[in-house]
Amino acid sequence: MKKQFTRCAVLFVTFICQGLFSISAYSQAVDSVYHDSLVHKKEEKLWQFRPIEAVAPVSLALAAFVTQGSISRHLQANLVGQTPNIHTHTDDVLRYLPGAVSLGLSASGVKGKHSFGDQLVLAILSNIIAQGVTGSIKMISKYPRPNGEDNQSFPSGHASSAFANATILHEEYGQRSVWYSVGGYASATTVGGMRILKNKHWLADVLMGAGIGIAATKVVYISYPWLKQTVRRIRKK
Repeated sequence: MKKQFTRCAVLFVTFICQGLFSISAYSQAVDSVYHDSLVHKKEEKLWQFRPIEAVAPVSLALAAFVTQGSISRHLQANLVGQTPNIHTHTDDVLRYLPGAVSLGLSASGVKGKHSFGDQLVLAILSNIIAQGVTGSIKMISKYPRPNGEDNQSFPSGHASSAFANATILHEEYGQRSVWYSVGGYASATTVGGMRILKNKHWLADVLMGAGIGIAATKVVYISYPWLKQTVRRIRKK
């Protein structure tokens, strides 16, 4: 089981690094082709990769690897033992709250980084990728939940959704006020904590899910200008 976890952790870190650095290389290639166009220059700046973008998801993946096993089991035994019989579905709804807030702000006229339509597309793509990666790793790892319910524990799908949506709110409105980012990530952290307290996930599951959610949204936001440009070219043909 430890080997399965290690393989999944390495797979995730490789996915993040390859995805982000491939986007960086492609953006540089586009820059060399369209260096005479001010419009293209403006778009490229929006998706130029910065190494710091990979710090949070990779750090969370490594933290998941470190805490897997005895640390997660010790935490689970202490927390669940002190807070038994927690029954709530708040986490099922709360994981989508930051994304809904971002769309709500845009719909009400509060200007974000993108228009409402673009935000909607970004939110859909981010959540699809986050859940796709999460589901794939679940199938590979087959890690048992702390409550013994099934072997779909690692990583946490709720955490990946929550942090994907928190990152959407951060990307759109974090520059307007840091409190949008604080609120979004506080909400996502609450979801992760609730999954542990409900005995549905280990700490390592939540950490990896958080990393996946952040990474998925970062990849979508970095590549979105290229995606829009590609769609425009197809429509013109």
